[in-house]
Amino acid sequence: MNILSFLTNMLYGGLGNLAAYLAAHVLLCLLPAFYIAGAMTALIPKESVTRFLGRNAPKWIAYPAAALAGSVLAVCSCTIVPLFAGIYKKGAGIGPAITFLFFAPAANILALVYTGGVIGLDLAFARLILSLTFGIGIGMIMALIFRRSDIEHDAATDAMFAGQGKMRRAALIFLLLLVALLLAGTFKIGLLTNSYGQVTLPIAGMDRFQDFLYRLVPYDASKGQEGVTAQGAILIGLLLLIGLTSWKGLDNIHEGFNAWTWIAMSLVGLTLLTAAVGMSPHAGGLDIRFTGRFFGVLLAIAALVWLMFKGLSEDELRDWLWESWRFVKQIFPLLVVGVFAVGVIRVLIKPEWIEALAGQNTLLGNLVGVLFGVFMYFPTLVEVPIANMFLSLGMHRGPLLAYLMADPELSLQSILMISVIIGRLKAWTYVGWVALFSTLAGLIYGAWVDGVSLGLVALYLALFLALLAGMLWLVNRRNQQKAIAEKAFAD
Repeated sequence: MNILSFLTNMLYGGLGNLAAYLAAHVLLCLLPAFYIAGAMTALIPKESVTRFLGRNAPKWIAYPAAALAGSVLAVCSCTIVPLFAGIYKKGAGIGPAITFLFFAPAANILALVYTGGVIGLDLAFARLILSLTFGIGIGMIMALIFRRSDIEHDAATDAMFAGQGKMRRAALIFLLLLVALLLAGTFKIGLLTNSYGQVTLPIAGMDRFQDFLYRLVPYDASKGQEGVTAQGAILIGLLLLIGLTSWKGLDNIHEGFNAWTWIAMSLVGLTLLTAAVGMSPHAGGLDIRFTGRFFGVLLAIAALVWLMFKGLSEDELRDWLWESWRFVKQIFPLLVVGVFAVGVIRVLIKPEWIEALAGQNTLLGNLVGVLFGVFMYFPTLVEVPIANMFLSLGMHRGPLLAYLMADPELSLQSILMISVIIGRLKAWTYVGWVALFSTLAGLIYGAWVDGVSLGLVALYLALFLALLAGMLWLVNRRNQQKAIAEKAFAD
């Protein structure tokens, strides 16, 4: 009976985590990300990507550009993966693409500001500097390790996207509007979160429905348990309808548009607007608050619909919808599996273990911080109050930084999704380097917290970077000499 209860708790934990994630994070974050990835693939000429992020782009341009592009996106690893897939498929080199994948969730502007406000500016600056340094380093290492496959990938994209010219202005505006839709749905600023009007729907029993949902999937902000609100339950229902109608309307879209296509697109717009309003159930009914986010999303959707019919050709519209749907089919099932598995694992991990395992700035303590980041994954910005809870439970600030760098990067679901895009070998190599560098970041910052002078810490970091740069230079030189020898032999 105890075993049955234990297994039931694990199943309940997995389903609850999945329901909370789908209700709170898929729509305004992940759904626009899929459409952006589809637009990148369908509408952007390869040359527009490779000019800044390509394998042959100057390193002093490609890697800072990748980090800068990621810094403005306040999204978690699950949302960044479709965007990573979009730029990689379009011809970005593996190195700059990996830097983008690492830096965006680890050190975007909102994450840094929130970290500084909740935990301290010292940790925020450490997170920025070490994420930037190590993100570029990991990208360069991946580019060297997989140099041959990167050349083959570049040639494959040449063949796949041959004949495309300059990006049309309408297509560029369309892509920017999709990015604006993503930002309007994710940015947490007063202009977007404030309410500017309210209506009350006299629906009886909404308060009881909300109480039932919180009993089913508990809410506890201190533990990162987001629960499922009444609004979230409505959104999950709409999400299921989107999946069913998209399967009927987009799976064979190259044969032409049909009624299901337009039903699916209409449901997407309705669902995004539903996610953007505020909802408060009570005994008298349901309060609907029209936030700045609602008006921002409404404006972006209206502009996108107008441009779909007035600016894009039928071929462009069809290709965009097909590529977006292809990304959904490729990535979303793995996301569901990963989020469920994380919910199961979180039932097994006890926060009380933290002080015993990560209470000091040791190698083991920092590795534990990284492992907590993998198996106790929380969506972007949620990891900050959770880190504050870990701090109050006795976690050292060094392992805490290791956790904050690993949590947005190495969630189980993102690892599964990345392996589909770049292959298992590249994905697990990336995981290994992120784990190593996150551990090293925690050790360096933790040493400063424990009293080592800033100058000495900077010297350690400089020596490590010099050693890394020297190794990269030697490997690159060896690869170049080998390529010259192979070319001479072939001639």
